[in-house]
Amino acid sequence: MLNLFQNLYLTNRFFLAGAATVALFVFGFIFPVVFPVAQIVLIALIAFFVLDIILLFRPSAQVLCKRTVGKMFSLGNENPVRLDIINHSPQQLKITIIDEIPFQFQKRDMRMRIVLKSGEKQSLGYNLRPVVRGEYVFNNVNIFGQTQFGLAQRRFVKEAKEMIKVYPSVIDMKKYELLAMSKISIYQGVKKIRRLGHSYEFEQIKNYVQGDDFRSINWKATGRKAELMVNQYEDERSQQVYSLIDKSRTMRMPFNGLSLLDYSINASLVISNIALKKHDKSGLLTFSDKIGSSIKADRGQKQLRMILEALYNEEERKMEANYELMYNAVRNLVRGRSLIFFYTNFESLYAVERVLPLLRKINSTHLLVVMFFENTEVKDFSTSAAQDVEEIYLKTIAQKFVSEKNQVVQLLRQYGIQSILTRPEDLSINTVNKYLELKARGMI
Repeated sequence: MLNLFQNLYLTNRFFLAGAATVALFVFGFIFPVVFPVAQIVLIALIAFFVLDIILLFRPSAQVLCKRTVGKMFSLGNENPVRLDIINHSPQQLKITIIDEIPFQFQKRDMRMRIVLKSGEKQSLGYNLRPVVRGEYVFNNVNIFGQTQFGLAQRRFVKEAKEMIKVYPSVIDMKKYELLAMSKISIYQGVKKIRRLGHSYEFEQIKNYVQGDDFRSINWKATGRKAELMVNQYEDERSQQVYSLIDKSRTMRMPFNGLSLLDYSINASLVISNIALKKHDKSGLLTFSDKIGSSIKADRGQKQLRMILEALYNEEERKMEANYELMYNAVRNLVRGRSLIFFYTNFESLYAVERVLPLLRKINSTHLLVVMFFENTEVKDFSTSAAQDVEEIYLKTIAQKFVSEKNQVVQLLRQYGIQSILTRPEDLSINTVNKYLELKARGMI
């Protein structure tokens, strides 16, 4: 009986039928001929309601559900969730499913409705896009079933509490891995870079195509084939690739739900994986007002897992970045010439001029690539049409900010420092492109 009261819910149809019955009784006092009709309707309503409850709460009426999610969620990606529903009841049921998803998503409309015949099974799916790393807890799945009478609902509770961790984007990591390992890019935006230099690790002999290095022509093979043949060489291996991440207050700015730090973390995971697949060594260093994670470059089997766990635990800090501390950490951690991807956000020319001496020192012993971000909202506003004098003034200020970003790029190039000004959502693909380009040009 307790189960009946806990899981019994009245439907809108029940209340509409009750309201209609009350209206008939009201008219019955005015028109006596209607009163017997109202009594018959009331008895029928009670009878159907009792029958509905009997059908819903008999022991053979059961609805089972199983939720299937991945072992982890990827930050900023659409992660699939699947629900398998089975109707073990003897009759057809109209079913409403409410999944208690983690509170971080702030969704109040996760309702799905289906109709299941007796013994039928259906699979439902939906996607969740987390924008914050951490632990996400799924709670119970609530299933509300009703018969063809539709006067009452029975709640079937599937206890399915489970915790899922949201890690940096493993989905992007796997997607971009194919780019680095394939000869021809199949993703939009990936550049195919022709090799200008080469190492001495021989790979194969191939037909000459325009742009190949004349010094690589194999004259013996050319004589045998009566056409130009060239030697192809493998990329240098065992090079050190570091991701250097600024996690100070300038990286807290959100775009499309993700902070600049999260975009940098996703890109760092992508490039670390690709470097390891290319037989290079991968490392990590994070900083703000103090040093965070510090992982020496290596290519062991556990290296990627160490980097993934370190990135998972990183958080933005409200303090200003201490670049002197960062420079000392780079000197102590990074031994030997390395490729360093430095993820930061310069909002003004003054900001980069302040740290330029330290960047030049790092670039003198390593190959430094500074990755910083366009303010896409400011840029879009600067190109929109102005409606009045105030908007003209605001657009002028916005154009000044956009212009300063481009000046930062020119200033860094002036001192021989590689730099990329990118939209936040394009950071991973631009990082991959730059890595492949530098490998192809033999610069690391």
